[in-house]
Amino acid sequence: MIFGRSKPSPSRDSRASVEEHVPLGVRVAGAWSWRLLAIAGVVALVIFLIIELRVVVVPLMIATLLSALLVPFSQFLQSHGWPRWLAILTALVALVTVVGGLVVLIVLEVRDGLPELQAQSLEAWEEFKDFLLDSPLHLTEAQITEYAAQGWENFQRDSESLVSGAMSLGSSAGHFAAGLLLALFATIILLIDGGSIWRWIVRLFPVSARPAIDGSGRAGWGTLTQFVKVQIFVAAIDAVGIGVGAAILQLPLVVPIAVAVFLGAFVPFVGAIVTGALAVFIALIFKDLVVALIMLGIVLLVQQVESHVLQPLIMGSAVKVHPLAVVLAVAGGGFLAGIPGALFAVPVVATLNVMIGYIARGRWREPGGLVGAEATGRESITEGGADAASRSPRKGRRV
Repeated sequence: MIFGRSKPSPSRDSRASVEEHVPLGVRVAGAWSWRLLAIAGVVALVIFLIIELRVVVVPLMIATLLSALLVPFSQFLQSHGWPRWLAILTALVALVTVVGGLVVLIVLEVRDGLPELQAQSLEAWEEFKDFLLDSPLHLTEAQITEYAAQGWENFQRDSESLVSGAMSLGSSAGHFAAGLLLALFATIILLIDGGSIWRWIVRLFPVSARPAIDGSGRAGWGTLTQFVKVQIFVAAIDAVGIGVGAAILQLPLVVPIAVAVFLGAFVPFVGAIVTGALAVFIALIFKDLVVALIMLGIVLLVQQVESHVLQPLIMGSAVKVHPLAVVLAVAGGGFLAGIPGALFAVPVVATLNVMIGYIARGRWREPGGLVGAEATGRESITEGGADAASRSPRKGRRV
C-alpha cells in the first residue's frame, strides 16, 4: 500500500484487459443471456412442480376461480344486511344447487336420448357407406372400413394430449372424488379466511416490496373476478343462442348441447369449435344435410356475435389480452397439462398481464394507487376486503 492506496491485483488487471478486448455488444448480450437463462430456469421449475403436483394444483385453481365468482355475490348479500356466515353459506349452496341440477339434467337427457342417437348414428353411417360405394370414387367396402379405422386412430392420437390431461387427473373415481372435495374445501377456506391468507403471503416478501406485491395482487384479483363474471355471461349467451337454434330446428338432446356449449366457452377457440361441431353432427345424424348447414350457420353467427360484439364490449380493457396471446396460451396450456391447461391458460395469462404491468409501471408509488383499468382491483381479494389485505395484522397498520 502506497499513500493509503493498494496496488491493483494482477487478476483484476487481467480481467479488465479481457473485457477491453470483448466488444460491448457481446458483453451486453452475455449479461442478458445469463439473466434470461436464470429466469427461464425458474419458470421451468415452477411449471415442472405444477405438473407434478397437478392433482393438488388443479383443484386449488378451480377453487380460486369459484371464489372469484362467489366473493362478489357474498359481499353483495353482506352489503344488504346478511350475516357473513349466512352469505357464505348461501353462495356455496347456490353453487352446489346449480351445478348439481345441471348434472342431473344432463344425465336424464342423455339417458333418454342415447339409444336413439346410437341407432341414428349407425343408420347414417350405412347411408354414407352406400353413397361412397355408388360414388365415382369406386371405393370398396373394405377400403371404406380401412379408411374409417385410420381416421379413428388419427383422431385418438391427435386428441391424446388433451384427453391424457383429464385422465391423469381422474384416473379413478377415488382421485376424482378427492379432487372434488379438495376444490370444495379450498373454496370454503378462501371464502372464510382468504384475507388472512393473502396478508400472510404479502408478509413473506421484504417490507420494501410489500406495497407492490399487495397492489399487484389486488389488481390481479379484480381482473380475475371480472374475467370469471364476464366469461360466465358470455358462455350463457352462447348456450342460449345455440340451444334455441337447436330447439327451433327440433333437434334432440337440446339441453346437453346447450350445456356443452356453456362449458366449452370457457376454453377459447377450441371449446367453441368442438361444441359447435357436436351440434352440427347431431343435426346431420337426426335430420339431413340442409338442417346441418342451417345449424352450422347458427353456430357461426353466435360465435361471431360473441367474438366481435360481446367480448370487446363487455370484457373491456381490464382483462383484454391479444388474440395471438390467447391462442398461444391455450395451445401451450393444452400441450403441457391437457384440458385443465387449456381451461386455465387465459385467466392465468390475463391475471399475470395485469399484475406484471402494475409492478412495471410503479403504480403503487402514486398517491391514488391504482389507475384506469387497474382500479378494478380495488375490489376485495377475498372476503377480508382489499383494505384489510393491505394492512398488517397488528392495529391495522399499513405494510
